[in-house]
Amino acid sequence: MSTVQESIDVAVPVSTAYNQWTQFESFPEFMGGVESVVQRDDTHLHWTTKVAGQTREFDTEITEQHPDERIAWKTTEGVNHAGVVTFHRLNDTESRVSVQFQWDPDSATEKLGAAFGADDAQVKKDLKRFKEFVESHGATGAWRGDVDSRPQTGDAF
Repeated sequence: MSTVQESIDVAVPVSTAYNQWTQFESFPEFMGGVESVVQRDDTHLHWTTKVAGQTREFDTEITEQHPDERIAWKTTEGVNHAGVVTFHRLNDTESRVSVQFQWDPDSATEKLGAAFGADDAQVKKDLKRFKEFVESHGATGAWRGDVDSRPQTGDAF
């Protein structure tokens, strides 16, 4: 398992950062390698990614979501990963976005990249692009519903 932990401070209120993050279908605008995200319902997403010439599709389930606080997920099909993004109010106009996830690199290329920190570097770049996006656009929408966590087995955040 590879673990990634990165944070960034953004010059927007915590509700703006959270609201934008709930717009999963906009992820390709700031996440490298993400070709598309299709939100099937309030808790299920279908992802298409392309990294190092390799296209992958997988499904995730939002396992916990609380407005302005956190969104946790796990894969239900495809590559094995689970994680959480948390939102922290710094003051009325600034917030911190923290991402933590674990994933299971599959191919030799993925294992080598994880060993050399390529996944950490990619998440750091993605968070910088998110910062630029949300600070220049504000939130492009919001979903403010709650998803309560259910008892889980294995590694959960």
